[in-house]
Amino acid sequence: MHTRRNALAIVAIAIVTAAGCHTPRRSTPRVVLDEGTLSVSELANRLGLRLDEQNDTFVVLKSQTDSVLIFTHADGRFFVNGRPVGSVGPVKIVAGTPYVSDTLVAQIRPYLGTAQAPIQPTPRPPRGTHVAIDAGHGGHDPGAIGVRGTYEKDINLAVARKVAAELQRRGLTVTMTRSDDRYPELEERADIANRRDVDLFVSIHCDSAPNSGAQGFTLYVAEGASSEALAAARAIAGAMAATGSDSRGINRADYRVLVRTRSPAVLIELGYLSNAQEEARLRSSAYQDRLAAAIAAGIEDYLR
Repeated sequence: MHTRRNALAIVAIAIVTAAGCHTPRRSTPRVVLDEGTLSVSELANRLGLRLDEQNDTFVVLKSQTDSVLIFTHADGRFFVNGRPVGSVGPVKIVAGTPYVSDTLVAQIRPYLGTAQAPIQPTPRPPRGTHVAIDAGHGGHDPGAIGVRGTYEKDINLAVARKVAAELQRRGLTVTMTRSDDRYPELEERADIANRRDVDLFVSIHCDSAPNSGAQGFTLYVAEGASSEALAAARAIAGAMAATGSDSRGINRADYRVLVRTRSPAVLIELGYLSNAQEEARLRSSAYQDRLAAAIAAGIEDYLR
């Protein structure tokens, strides 16, 4: 009996050992990054800067004398002390952290220390008080059509009129590219602003997406937008955040009205007509008033 128990124990040990040989070992998952890639925090460290701001669209690296703005979307560009320098190249987002090529260190470093002239408190001419408000679409072009059949062109015009009235109440001069249900060509809209030599061009739209859950407002500037256009977009986005709508950030796109307008130009997507709840809000006169007041406050903040 004792001999039989020993034999059984030996067989059991052999079975356990054999099973262990065929059980895959679990390894701790890790992120594998391309050689020559570094996080934006490490990029800041190598340049002697600090990571000052980060969101889904851009990061800002700063020191007391320098500022580096890096757009992390596809085909993003980077700016050093307000000067456009070049393309960021491939960007990987890992656990919310952007990773970029380490070649940016050599590309950025020569431009550091050049911020003295722009940063010095030299008097700058006032930005002015003349704003062009462009209600997107119109006439034969309804724009996006909402879940309940809302025409984008109607919401755009309603909000644009309210923005214009609010700006005038604040003492600013307003030119509207359209004040009724007609369709000016895109080039004509920009030309109206250029002929009037406005200080800022703001185009108002509503968005739509296949995903019915998409919601929130978005701002756009042109790919090669000036720092002034970015400043205007940030001021308007900051004011619109107080409406309770979700911000989808500031993006770049070469829409014709943005590219052809000589002044700083911003395009606003107020929200998604493809989202039933957001469509209902956009149809509400009270919500339109809130949007218009926020946009006007952001414009005034930028101009003054």
